Amino acid sequence: MNTELLEALNILEREKNISKDTLLEAIQQSLLSACKKNFGTADNVTVSIDPDTCDYHIVAKKEVVENVDDAVEQISLEDAQKIDSSLQVGDIASVEIQSKDFKRIATHDAKNVILQKIREEERRSLYNQYFEKEHDVVTGVVQRYIGRNVSINLGKIDALLTENEMVRGETLKQNERVKVYVLEVRDTPKGPKVLVSRTHPELVKRLFEEEVAEVREGIIEIKAIAREAGSRTKIAVWSNDPDVDAVGACVGVNGSRVNTIVSELNGEKVDVINWDENQAYLIENALSPAKVISVMVDPDEKAALVIVPDYQLSLAIGREGQNARLAAHLTQYKIDIKSETQAREEGIFEELEQNYEEDEYGELKEKDSFEEEEDFQGDTGLPEENPEDVPEEPDDGEQNAEDTDGEGQDAEDPDAEAEESSGEPAAAEEDAEQ
Repeated sequence: MNTELLEALNILEREKNISKDTLLEAIQQSLLSACKKNFGTADNVTVSIDPDTCDYHIVAKKEVVENVDDAVEQISLEDAQKIDSSLQVGDIASVEIQSKDFKRIATHDAKNVILQKIREEERRSLYNQYFEKEHDVVTGVVQRYIGRNVSINLGKIDALLTENEMVRGETLKQNERVKVYVLEVRDTPKGPKVLVSRTHPELVKRLFEEEVAEVREGIIEIKAIAREAGSRTKIAVWSNDPDVDAVGACVGVNGSRVNTIVSELNGEKVDVINWDENQAYLIENALSPAKVISVMVDPDEKAALVIVPDYQLSLAIGREGQNARLAAHLTQYKIDIKSETQAREEGIFEELEQNYEEDEYGELKEKDSFEEEEDFQGDTGLPEENPEDVPEEPDDGEQNAEDTDGEGQDAEDPDAEAEESSGEPAAAEEDAEQ
């Protein structure tokens, strides 16, 4: 038994994750290469290796002749009969070759063949191992900055976090443990190259799968995600079990679950809303925490007109248009937001009261009852409200979800926004009678 070789193969199999069969095949090829280098050919040579003992035999098939012209292919009758006395001229003799008889160059080449095979198998094993983690979240340790990029150690390999995939303003410290989303694993001659991200929306989805058992088990589905990395994320969820509250399960008791994810994202706000097949209700939920009066949607144009109370206009649009922009991304609708006063000045409410089903936007979700005159006061048509409960807002003018410059619309009070939004349909009417 070749104890030393067997032990070496077992160590390589355990530490490098390279199968013993592959290594034995590499040794077999190296011995054939050595024979070819030593004798000029290996066409008549066979190598056999016992996988249990690692004992190997190199045998050359030679023709028995009286006068030897080619020592590689032929053997004299006298020498052949020393191996097997029954051999005669014309027979084929099996001559065992000792590897120790190989010349130095042949031995060196055999060693290189084995090492090359080990490197190839190690690279293939690493690639397969990390390719399985593509589009998943892994935990790594920050190693160092390479220019503006960051090298992150994932255990057996270093991944590259490029500047474009880093959260703006986030500073990663050396030896800090971070979770990253595996974008791509490439097989290169120098080994597998892993690209990771901290900004991808799927990072948030995977974090919810890790933190929320109902999401991991498929009871709750994450239908859509809109993210502006480092600032805010909106996530729409749906429960396949009527007894399970999708938003409540994702938020957790006192926000325990979502706060864990917020902490992992370095304080990035996360709004969890209810998904709804009715696009009007979905748009209303997506604009949370702002209250909505009515939503009119045009499915063909993928456009929606949203009317909000005057004092909710800034909250609906968000600082620099962020809330409306994320809602538009989440619902895949172009959202036009108007205040109640603007809607009345443009006659939109009158059209709704007369025949909202024939409105040019097609589908309408009406949240106010326009048939009850007692719900309105005077000529303004505004519901009665307690002045102490309604802060004044100076903002006017039509606002659009695509308006990212936020002209005059950055008055949102960040403290007024909840990090987790229940996504329940917002009540549009105030109680007119106290």
